Amino acid sequence: MAAEELADLIGQEVVVDSVAPFVYLGTLKYVSDQTVVLRNVDVHDLRDSNTTRERYVLDARHDGIGANRKRVLIQRHQVVSISPLHDVLE
Repeated sequence: MAAEELADLIGQEVVVDSVAPFVYLGTLKYVSDQTVVLRNVDVHDLRDSNTTRERYVLDARHDGIGANRKRVLIQRHQVVSISPLHDVLE
């Protein structure tokens, strides 16, 4: 996925799935060839709870993002997918 392909998601709340056991929920601010930058981010380590990734994301879609970071930079090679939060299906 090229940075240009993600341009229409700038300013939207997104879900970033990573190769690590983390899921990131926040507002997409910037994408480059090296990084993805989110603001007002919930960084969730899936090893810290019994919930699945899908359930956690659905709960955030319904209840809102519970940010625990102001800004997060994610290395692009760690990103599996980026989706608008409102596109998550039940």
